[in-house]
Amino acid sequence: MAYVITEPCIDTKDGACTVACPVDCIYEGGRMFYIQPEECINCGLCLSVCPVDAILWDEEMPAERLFLRDVNRDFFADDVTGWRAPGGWDKSRTTNLDHPFVAAYRGQSENRH
Repeated sequence: MAYVITEPCIDTKDGACTVACPVDCIYEGGRMFYIQPEECINCGLCLSVCPVDAILWDEEMPAERLFLRDVNRDFFADDVTGWRAPGGWDKSRTTNLDHPFVAAYRGQSENRH
């Protein structure tokens, strides 16, 4: 179980979540932030400070948005960054790369699954 960053973060990237996270499990991509699910301790601090309500607990996500769990997880896989579970964000773990869904995202109506 982990928290998941969703579409409202795309092109917003406020960053309050990264400051609040006590384990630095939130990493910056080109268009949005991503939570590394193995590093997340489910404290919920990120959820409480996100100004655009982009963060959801994966166990409470609506079925039509469950694919976003994979978007967050797969950002760390070999096909995107290859970071796997780096053990906490630092400046070397910031990139202009995004998961393909995020890179292609144009808005709610164009990307429904």
